[in-house]
Amino acid sequence: MDASRREFLQKLSGLGATAVSLPLTSFAGYEKHYAEVAAQLDRLGQGRKLGIALVGLGSYSANQLAPALQQTKNCQLTGIVTGTPSKAEEWMKKYNIPKENVYDYKTFDRIADNPAIDVVYVVLPNSMHAEYVIRAAKAGKHVICEKPLAITEKECQEMIDACKKANRQLAVGYRLHYEPFTQEMMRLGREKVFGNIKFVEASDGFRAGNPNQWRLKKAMAGGGPLMDVGIYAIQGVRLVTGEEPISVTAQFAPKTDPQKFKEVEETLYWQFQFPSGITSTSTTSYAAGVERLYVSAENGWFELRPAFGYGPLKGQTSKGPIDKPVVNHQAAHMDGVCATLLAGQPLPDHITGEEGKRDVRLMQAIYRAAETGRKIQLS
Repeated sequence: MDASRREFLQKLSGLGATAVSLPLTSFAGYEKHYAEVAAQLDRLGQGRKLGIALVGLGSYSANQLAPALQQTKNCQLTGIVTGTPSKAEEWMKKYNIPKENVYDYKTFDRIADNPAIDVVYVVLPNSMHAEYVIRAAKAGKHVICEKPLAITEKECQEMIDACKKANRQLAVGYRLHYEPFTQEMMRLGREKVFGNIKFVEASDGFRAGNPNQWRLKKAMAGGGPLMDVGIYAIQGVRLVTGEEPISVTAQFAPKTDPQKFKEVEETLYWQFQFPSGITSTSTTSYAAGVERLYVSAENGWFELRPAFGYGPLKGQTSKGPIDKPVVNHQAAHMDGVCATLLAGQPLPDHITGEEGKRDVRLMQAIYRAAETGRKIQLS
């Protein structure tokens, strides 16, 4: 570890363990950004936390985000938005949220008048992301939006434009950007520790249960597992290679349960080609479990398995195990984003709406390739 890196971590130590896990040199130039954030927070002094309102109190908010917000150093849960009165009562009691910080979807825009809420975290079905990000921006709040950013690239741009117009910042819920095992995979790939990468295999899938869930309704989800967990595989390949794909081919697998998957794909395969000659292959599925990020290089290999879930993640290389600290992904992510906001700096582009738009563009290209049976060239 060089002196500058050691000094960087020492500066961040005041933010708490979760905030220490920030993107390293694997993101070119971002180490400087987070060092400047830490220095600015040092100058400002610690004490203030940004207030976050969760919009949508489904399983991810209930089981992951709200508990994580009890561990964060730079932000705290101060508000909720829900259409279910019983949930509102439950959350008010559980998290000591005052009634004036509780909204439903009709009263949501009144959040503009609430100084206790600095950031709105949109945790709704994909089809609702654009509306509530835009409304949050118009209300004068910074926004974190769960992935995928939206269903279409056009919606993504509208969300980005709305935040720019309101002079608010838009982050995407890419929690793994702040996760140490993922960061190490990026370092191994981008620093060519095992030589030039030859190919990557990145896949994520699980067995979808409830046939009535919104994820199986195309109008709400925009697609099937690709729009849900397949995006992790797309991110994984892009992060370890540091490149953007130049073409894609893709194939839908036959549906084993046509009734359950009448609106969306059940399993989908795709293959990227990259400018340097790297190829990747990926699978995403609602029919079976898979969770792996594997990289083969000239002089060895490295992998995460499990690679994309809430943790703990596990890694190996051809030289031995990857040994990194286990962190709460959601806490690290929200602390990292809010540290930048507290420092009054622009979010680094690896976590912004533009990054989310790139993934949506790629997912739409994968669908076109699978539907047409043709190789799609990517600009």
